[in-house]
Amino acid sequence: MVGVQRSREAAALFYCMCEQLVQWSTQTPPRIEEVGATRLAVKLPAEPSLLVNSTTTNELYSDHSTQSTLPVEDVQLLDTTLRDGEQAPGVSLTPEDKVEIAHALEAAGLDVIEAGSACTSEGERECIRGVTALGLDARVTSFARGVQSDIDHALDCDVDGITLVVPSSDRHIETKVGTTREGVIEKSVDLVEYAADHDLWVELLGEDGSRADPEFLVELSAAGLEAGADRICYADTVGHASPEHTYNIVSQLSELGPTSVHTHDDLGFGMTNVHAGLRAGADFVHGTINGIGERAGNVALEEVAIALSHSYGIETLHLPAVYELATTVSQKTGIPLAPNKAVIGQNTFTHESGIHTDGTLKDGAMYEPYPPETVGRERRLVLGKHAGRAGVTSALTEHGVDVTDEELATVVERVKALGDRGKRVTDADLLAIAEDVQGRERDRFVELLTLTTASGGDVPTASVKLRVGDEERIAAGTGSGPVDAAVKAVRKALGPAADAELDSFHVDAITGGTDAVVTVEVAMTRNDHSVSVAASDSDITRASVTAMIDALDRLLAADPPTQPVADD
Repeated sequence: MVGVQRSREAAALFYCMCEQLVQWSTQTPPRIEEVGATRLAVKLPAEPSLLVNSTTTNELYSDHSTQSTLPVEDVQLLDTTLRDGEQAPGVSLTPEDKVEIAHALEAAGLDVIEAGSACTSEGERECIRGVTALGLDARVTSFARGVQSDIDHALDCDVDGITLVVPSSDRHIETKVGTTREGVIEKSVDLVEYAADHDLWVELLGEDGSRADPEFLVELSAAGLEAGADRICYADTVGHASPEHTYNIVSQLSELGPTSVHTHDDLGFGMTNVHAGLRAGADFVHGTINGIGERAGNVALEEVAIALSHSYGIETLHLPAVYELATTVSQKTGIPLAPNKAVIGQNTFTHESGIHTDGTLKDGAMYEPYPPETVGRERRLVLGKHAGRAGVTSALTEHGVDVTDEELATVVERVKALGDRGKRVTDADLLAIAEDVQGRERDRFVELLTLTTASGGDVPTASVKLRVGDEERIAAGTGSGPVDAAVKAVRKALGPAADAELDSFHVDAITGGTDAVVTVEVAMTRNDHSVSVAASDSDITRASVTAMIDALDRLLAADPPTQPVADD
């Protein structure tokens, strides 16, 4: 238990230090990534007379051998990251956080942004007002329960509309609210009319709709539309529904009027139920960025958007802005991006296998359904136990290293051996192997000699001694944390020639026990050269600084500065 606790403490410290980290440019580094959930898929029947034919538009990535169909030509998205997403355990967004996320949502072209629940508190209302004051093109709404005061609070925030949430299952009607079906309908009609009279866009959502009596849900929805609601919403509040159930219920609701779907992923059916709802005639989808939310989360809107674009030719978002949006949400919520997550995961466009790497180098569409640039990403080829000659050759060429066939065979063998030991093979590892195989000596441009930090006082401080060429340089810095202070000291020692960008920064592994070791991996770019380096230490600050300095050393070696590395 002690080891587990220390591992948790180390992880918590890392998150704190990531926030304090001084960046070498304005580029935002992604957060540490973890394993995510796999989405399921299902085929559902549809009436041929209702179908609109569509094909994917990317000729490189599709052979157009089949046509996909949906009964709607246009789909809109409501993002509830700022409300339902914030209900994920441990997430609490400040007004500044919500404003920054709202800007990113706007840049991605979201149709509706649910900015929060105005009924929660004055602090929450202040957050919502901050979003409405931005003057976004997106419609800004608030969640509202089935009470008039919630609508009044929403009006006080100057929102464009509300999602009015009323109980629809008997469990919620009788146990949670303590009323009757008739009482729910009567109250809902009054509240819809009240909101519409105050010029609000109104969406009526029957909470726990997937466990409601279908006949009552239809009756409630019809009454809401007749009272002036702009649309109705089928809500699988607890992620309970099967795709077949969703299809059957939404088919009935969509006959009444404009219908939305709100799904959760407790059974792994979040995305599948959205598809079922759209096949049944819904034209509006609720979800969150990165699929965050209470319990297993909501459907991920970036997945909905790429699926609709790729499979049906229906455009919902400005897709190149999706990855920046995802990383913004990850950083502000503290929830890392899962590496195997569709669209935004680190592994999505990363290839290691020799066969896959070789095929990808020959044809980018060989092992990918769509180009990474579609969603603001880049393709990555990484080395490990599955590496082959093509991948290693490509990586060496990228760093300007030429090898003979015999040398290449030895390098590949050693790369595989390193991967077999469970180690991630970084660019620095590869270059070191190549240097050893070729018997080359490399003079370091920059080397860390000593590092001292102090973070117990009011202002964290750090001092470093570096060997820069033939000189030793000492510099000190202060910052918001020890990593921040140490990086500032390094920059001061190196001067303006070390003009590198920090592309990524994350912990690769944390061991347990009282002597826990953290491995920090960084990727940095300078001019046209990029490099990844890992460093391990029981001190996360030292591991971070060592990795950065080693990366800078490699970058400066690849492209020596025209002025002294450090200035007096």
